Amino acid sequence: MASIRSRDTKPELIVRRLIHGMGYRFRLHVRDLPGSPDLVFRSRAKAIFVHGCFWHMHKNCCKPPKSHLRYWKPKLECNVQRDKAVRRKLQRRGWRSLIIWQCEIKSVDKLKRRIRHFLDAD
Repeated sequence: MASIRSRDTKPELIVRRLIHGMGYRFRLHVRDLPGSPDLVFRSRAKAIFVHGCFWHMHKNCCKPPKSHLRYWKPKLECNVQRDKAVRRKLQRRGWRSLIIWQCEIKSVDKLKRRIRHFLDAD
């Protein structure tokens, strides 16, 4: 578990390169915001989280583990609950947030449209 990264993961690096290439500038892992979002756009009061489908239990593609359920189930459910709490805290502070799932990175054009819509919307 110690070798599992929470920052600079491959999906996050792909999203960062994509967004930077689109001309947007951002800060990384801002600690004074709830959940230390992966990408922060302060002037827009928007944050992006890049979630791994397994670790954050993406409903559309994640298959739950088959072994050691007593360990994994509470751990993964805790991640989901923490994610919800973080988004609520951000919203109360007047921030909007977007979650990009690992599986969504495969469709670059669709992801670009989604990001642009999120960042350019008021």
